Amino acid sequence: MKHAKETGLGELDLHLIGEGRHERLWQALGAHPATVDGVAGTSFAVWAPNARTVRVVGDFNDWDSDAHPLAHADGGIWEGFVPGAEPGQRYKLRLEGPDGEWFEKADPMAFATEVPPDNASVIATSTHAWGDDEWLERRAATTWSDAPMSIYEVHLGSWRQGLSYREAAEQLAEYVLEHGFTHVELLPVAEHPFGGSWGYQVTSYYAPTSRFGSPDDFRWFVDHLHQRGIGVIVDWVPAHFPRDAWALARFDGTPLYEHPDPRRGEQPDWGTYVFDFGRPQVRNFLVANALFWLEEFHVDGLRVDAVASMLYLDYSRQDGQWEPNVHGGRENLEAVQFLQELNGTVAKHHPDTLVIAEESTSWPGVTAPTGTGGLGFSMKWNMGWMHDTLQYLGREPVHRAWHQDEITFSLVYAWSEQFVLPLSHDEVVHGKGSLWGRSPGDAWNKAAGVRALLAYMWAHPGKQLLFMGGEFGQSGEWSEGRSLDWHELEDPLHAGISRLVGDLNRTYVASPALWSQDARPEGFVWIDASDAAGSVLSFLRVGSDGTQLACVCNFSGAPHPDYRVGLPATGTWREVVNTDAEVYGGSGVGNLGRVEATDEPMHGQPASAVLQIPPAGVLWLVHEEASETVGTTLAEDALEPDGEPVDGVSGKA
Repeated sequence: MKHAKETGLGELDLHLIGEGRHERLWQALGAHPATVDGVAGTSFAVWAPNARTVRVVGDFNDWDSDAHPLAHADGGIWEGFVPGAEPGQRYKLRLEGPDGEWFEKADPMAFATEVPPDNASVIATSTHAWGDDEWLERRAATTWSDAPMSIYEVHLGSWRQGLSYREAAEQLAEYVLEHGFTHVELLPVAEHPFGGSWGYQVTSYYAPTSRFGSPDDFRWFVDHLHQRGIGVIVDWVPAHFPRDAWALARFDGTPLYEHPDPRRGEQPDWGTYVFDFGRPQVRNFLVANALFWLEEFHVDGLRVDAVASMLYLDYSRQDGQWEPNVHGGRENLEAVQFLQELNGTVAKHHPDTLVIAEESTSWPGVTAPTGTGGLGFSMKWNMGWMHDTLQYLGREPVHRAWHQDEITFSLVYAWSEQFVLPLSHDEVVHGKGSLWGRSPGDAWNKAAGVRALLAYMWAHPGKQLLFMGGEFGQSGEWSEGRSLDWHELEDPLHAGISRLVGDLNRTYVASPALWSQDARPEGFVWIDASDAAGSVLSFLRVGSDGTQLACVCNFSGAPHPDYRVGLPATGTWREVVNTDAEVYGGSGVGNLGRVEATDEPMHGQPASAVLQIPPAGVLWLVHEEASETVGTTLAEDALEPDGEPVDGVSGKA
């Protein structure tokens, strides 16, 4: 029998691992190519405190099941050096559990894996030379709560099927820049065996999926997007993990990563295990993993999945299926502590990155600082806004007059947290229909409904997130098994939505009124929300520089000619967005690019203007003095050099 030579993790490493405080855990555990006593090979180390024996098998020893036992160190660590083991070779860990049963496992700290369904770990090292210093410097100088942020959510495997990380980076960067998004958010890219999970059942937390290339290929993906000025956020899944016998489940023959009590350790909805958040080494595994993605892959943020399932002991459980906490409540105090530790650690090391919560309840203080008892997230998905808005816009226009509160209620609590407005993948699957499909009426009305929804969303306080396909109003539900329905862009209605999204994003980024006070109530002023009968609402967004943008929404199916709206200043207001413009597939009802506000007070404002409001349409108006800073917009594109409007672009009165 060969023996893996001991490498001797340092006393500090072992001490920190034992206490669950090794913030760079991936630098100590896992497989690390090294040279020991002049011999090239790989050092292996794994945490398996209840195992009797641990061996490493792989291509380097012909998968000899008796080869290379690892030495038992303090804190449940097994370690050893295998001469000749080199990057690119596959390996697994062979463990003997406390009951004497032998089994093989993938390395929890593996940096690369085989392409699923194969599941061996792969020795990997990085040679990538980063070129994103300029992006990182800009990021460090940015406060995201007061900056423009428009997120394009992407499932890499089905955006355009068959692309590698590098191919996707080049094509996605061009597409995202064309549409003006500031960030891409990827559905989970950590390795997962089942494509139908969309990445949400992770087996290798420290390895990007090998479906699209190597870890360095993913580094190249992020680097390329950064060099094109695009941020990258990844979905991260610390709430639960799958039961696959070769992965984390019962790792050393005992419940190690999962909570041993099924009332806390099993997720009944998804058939998965729940991490034991009270165990220091498990918290360490996850907190270090967050730092790993931020540091090793330069990602700009993590979107934390299923936070509500972590916070509540009775989540998806009936009476008798859960146990109260020590205070008799339903809150998972250990998960709360973990989330606070996670966010505190990220804020300490990378304060310019984001940790965004998908939290679907009214848990208080999700984005409040941990020092005041909050969870410490940077932002939170506004699921209430999403639910109410889609419910309202799914109604027949004639019925919306009785449900005006659904479209206005979000402004009651818009500043209680730092919000992202999500129209995510979850809203276009499982029979819910696409955004297009949810909109009532024929094709023209569906397109108008999607355009109005997006323009309202982009003007609403909060950052925007739109799942792929929504930017051109894909008519069918999303499926991970096929590419988006790109052929629909040949239809002028879908092409019009695509053009609108680009114009919305470019106007948004150039308009501080829409983002510089997102997190403060001073950034929003109602003009009028009382016209339920007409399904019209209007409001102002106000920038920290004093600039203002008026948004007027008509969610009825009929135009409102000669409709007077209050405005904060007299003079010319430019129509910088009109969702009913003919270039977007609309009917062309509008104001020829501008309106004149007089000193007639209205809606509590000192001035007002008479508007031609299109059916199922949204207008954005900017005062002429301020509109020069907005940049090239729809209304400006609509004017010939002599100042005359081009028919049908900015809308016809």
